Amino acid sequence: MRFSCEKSILQSIIAITSRTVAVKSSIPALEGILIEATDQLQLTGYNMKTGIRTVVSADIQEEGSIVVSSRLFGEIIRRLPDELVSISTEKETVTIRCGMSEFKIQGSSAEEYPDLPNVEYQNTITMEQRTLMSMINQTLFAVSHDDSRPIHTGELFELDDQGQLTVVAVDGYRLALRREEAKGGKPCSFVVPAASLSEVSKICSDTEETIDIVQGARHIMFKTGNVTLISRRLEGEFLNYKNSIPMSNPINVTADRKQLISSIDRCSLIITEQQKSPLRCTLEGNLLKFKTATAIGTAYDECNVVSDGERLEIGFNNKYMLDALKAVPADVLRLKLNTPVSPCVMVPEEGKPENFIYMVLPVRLRAGQ
Repeated sequence: MRFSCEKSILQSIIAITSRTVAVKSSIPALEGILIEATDQLQLTGYNMKTGIRTVVSADIQEEGSIVVSSRLFGEIIRRLPDELVSISTEKETVTIRCGMSEFKIQGSSAEEYPDLPNVEYQNTITMEQRTLMSMINQTLFAVSHDDSRPIHTGELFELDDQGQLTVVAVDGYRLALRREEAKGGKPCSFVVPAASLSEVSKICSDTEETIDIVQGARHIMFKTGNVTLISRRLEGEFLNYKNSIPMSNPINVTADRKQLISSIDRCSLIITEQQKSPLRCTLEGNLLKFKTATAIGTAYDECNVVSDGERLEIGFNNKYMLDALKAVPADVLRLKLNTPVSPCVMVPEEGKPENFIYMVLPVRLRAGQ
């Protein structure tokens, strides 16, 4: 194998591909990057759950393939001068030349590298990259980390017959939902692991360029430009989120998002992993009061709001509230409340409130908290 490629291009595709390289595997080849030179240069990283393949144009003088250490190969290319990089192989020795620099490193046979799964085509959904990126980033924080319910360690993708794509994450204590219009595709639903979606958000750019989501029988493929990511699907029964979101919330509180974040953030200073305490929220007229107490001390803050309900005292996990407030795509939001033991539903005040919904369960308050 022999090819040449600009250092900046090579460094970029190594950075993308290496995200799905296995850190430690019973198959040593998976701890490396598969390099294939045919009519184009192709790099692959795979950890048996998620795989990324990048393809770029390069000057291919001799076709071939080899597996190299992801870490070492990436560090070498990163430190080379910004010039043309020439790479060649002789048996399993890889020679890397750039300017006055030369490296020889040991590779391994490409035959030891497992093939990426074939995605048995069932459906394709197309949308803008920046839209999908925001949908993932504004819901991923609510994914469960409890492996006893594997289906909830991923996000539900649901496309209806109106072309509306809904993405939902739940963890038993909270729910985050984003909804946007998509192109193409027939009604479907599938669950994608959170780890894979984290990588999908990184290969998306903040542009109008599109990304294709290809649904297969057992896998999902995200394809954009020169990058393809393939992930296994999670199987099981996802929470019926439509029945979980309360429809009747007589108390509506309108508040400034940044002011809420500041108030809760200040009260959170005395809450730690060792010293946990619920955030006591008291609604009195157009004032929302926050209070918490731990062995470290006590904290109090308040925020001006607009409310149409009576006095209410309710407790929440401070982190769950902050996660949601930082994700809400609006400066002004509405909190929908009912009783001290009913879920709080959070939506943007303007635009399309149904496009972002966050629900969090309250924490029971005890005297003295």
